[in-house]
Amino acid sequence: MAAVSLRLGDLVWGKLGRYPPWPGKIVNPPKDLKKPRGKKCFFVKFFGTEDHAWIKVEQLKPYHAHKEEMIKINKGKRFQQAVDAVEEFLRRAKGKDQTSSHSSADDKNRRNSSEERSRPNSGDEKRKLSLSEGKVKKNMGEGKKRVSSGSSERGSKSPLKRAQEQSPRKRGRPPKDEKDLTIPESSTVKGMMAGPMAAFKWQPTVSEPVKDADPHFHHFLLSQTEKPAVCYQAITKKLKICEEETGSTSIQAADSTAVNGSITPTDKKIGFLGLGLMGSGIVSNLLKMGHTVTVWNRTAEKEGARLGRTPAEVVSTCDITFACVSDPKAAKDLVLGPSGVLQGIRPGKCYVDMSTVDADTVTELAQVIVSRGGRFLEAPVSGNQQLSNDGMLVILAAGDRGLYEDCSSCFQAMGKTSFFLGEVGNAAKMMLIVNMVQGSFMATIAEGLTLAQVTGQSQQTLLDILNQGQLASIFLDQKCQNILQGNFKPDFYLKYIQKDLRLAIALGDAVNHPTPMAAAANEVYKRAKALDQSDNDMSAVYRAYIH
Repeated sequence: MAAVSLRLGDLVWGKLGRYPPWPGKIVNPPKDLKKPRGKKCFFVKFFGTEDHAWIKVEQLKPYHAHKEEMIKINKGKRFQQAVDAVEEFLRRAKGKDQTSSHSSADDKNRRNSSEERSRPNSGDEKRKLSLSEGKVKKNMGEGKKRVSSGSSERGSKSPLKRAQEQSPRKRGRPPKDEKDLTIPESSTVKGMMAGPMAAFKWQPTVSEPVKDADPHFHHFLLSQTEKPAVCYQAITKKLKICEEETGSTSIQAADSTAVNGSITPTDKKIGFLGLGLMGSGIVSNLLKMGHTVTVWNRTAEKEGARLGRTPAEVVSTCDITFACVSDPKAAKDLVLGPSGVLQGIRPGKCYVDMSTVDADTVTELAQVIVSRGGRFLEAPVSGNQQLSNDGMLVILAAGDRGLYEDCSSCFQAMGKTSFFLGEVGNAAKMMLIVNMVQGSFMATIAEGLTLAQVTGQSQQTLLDILNQGQLASIFLDQKCQNILQGNFKPDFYLKYIQKDLRLAIALGDAVNHPTPMAAAANEVYKRAKALDQSDNDMSAVYRAYIH
């Protein structure tokens, strides 16, 4: 595309990774956000979201010149909201310009009148003054009439119609008052990127290869907006690629809500094995978003889903089969056992293991699936039962990147964001580290609450203080409330967080890395299990301190 002359304040269409073009405005970046090296780029804030990024100049198009073209090719709800936001921005800016123009005219007329009064009042001068004043009043009256008519006309038309009829403003410096009209800045923008965005085209191919892949990743998250509504307009989850100065590459799926509030379910047949605390919510969201799902579980079937008699049958009749079970043994039995997954694998069949297991287990499963001509992806999830039900899980994926892309609509339905971490085993390691931190934190919370109790301090006051400080979080508040109310209904089984701590400690041992904090927390959870708390929520670790 031919280079265009752009400057600060211009409205543009920006192309970020494999997203569709999105309306934005060129603005000054935060002071502590480095400009990427290499090709010329601008910092763009996107309308209708809190997203912002450095965009190369060749991936920018002037807003007005390409508005009709972009509106024709993008029909999503959030896209239309973004266009409406641009037009509202322009309308307000135009209104302020008109007000400023009228004020200037009034000031000039007052000055002229003052000068005329200071001169000798001859008959000719009086007539001239009278004629001049009459013209000014007439012009101002016509101007007001035009403004009123324009406002009425705008009010009677739809936002999209206004977008199509809006005339382009001349380039130049933005109006002084535009600072009040810019998109709110998200706090997550600071320090997000150190390297340039990888090159991308207006119409990239899905099979585009990743260069210089590295297992150590630096990620870049778009700001999170609300969960998408349940509607079925076209959207495909895309990847964005960020490169560090070292040349390593990070690949992750961008949050779908940053682009569009709609999901088109894949036409592939989906299978799901395991309907525990997490699996049940995941399947519900897949069904809500219009996916065809066949399930297998050792107990009851999921309402609305088809029922498979064995794991092998589900895999053989579905294109992509997901599984979410409790531990490494269950994951292996599901694949290698009688009538297991492996018996249903044929060339082209896809298997996605969402269980939290160790890297050795997932690597073994990947090898046997691929050896039969199947495709494999590991995709453990970070979250709990409530987040699973709400479709707000964080998905960590690794393995077959093409399969990751094929799972796009499924991941959008079940999660708020997903990361692609490279080769098989990386997601398992990352998931264990995440849960190690979470489990250790939970044990520390329980320890603090019991210490407060035995020293005569109010546990509720401790929670209130923590909720006002830097540790404040939904997790902290929910788990403390569980303890204060004595409600340990499982949202994340205690036995599973202890299992993850054990596996994380083993991961540290394998690379000769000390994990003393995790080891101490693990012992507390083991005591809680001995007190028959395995099937309670992880917050029941509190009981290990009071018995």
